[in-house]
Amino acid sequence: MFLLSIITLLLFSTALAQKSPQKILYGQASFYHNKFNGRQTASGEIFSQDKMTCACNALPFGTWIKVTNLRNNKTVVVKVNDRLHPKMKRVTDLSRSAAKKLGYIGHGLARVKVEVLGKNKPEGV
Repeated sequence: MFLLSIITLLLFSTALAQKSPQKILYGQASFYHNKFNGRQTASGEIFSQDKMTCACNALPFGTWIKVTNLRNNKTVVVKVNDRLHPKMKRVTDLSRSAAKKLGYIGHGLARVKVEVLGKNKPEGV
């Protein structure tokens, strides 16, 4: 019985150690200027203000993220397909349609929370 308890404890602790914590970033978000519409992004995709995409320097291309506007708690799910200028201190630059859903088009910038969802497209998106 004692040996079974030790084995169970080891298996449980190994399972906990393998589960990686969810990556969360906080910072400022902006949105793309219209002049970038139709241009190629750093990933090779063509940028569209109508798609739910973003630029981010901290995450790999193809990563799906949930962005929350901390002012009004509105959220949007977008895919990283571009990079910000290397000197840019913002956490993300969203397409206009994503920024509109977050409700900060009139403000230009928003304080946001970014939660990494992974490489697979989330259901319902």
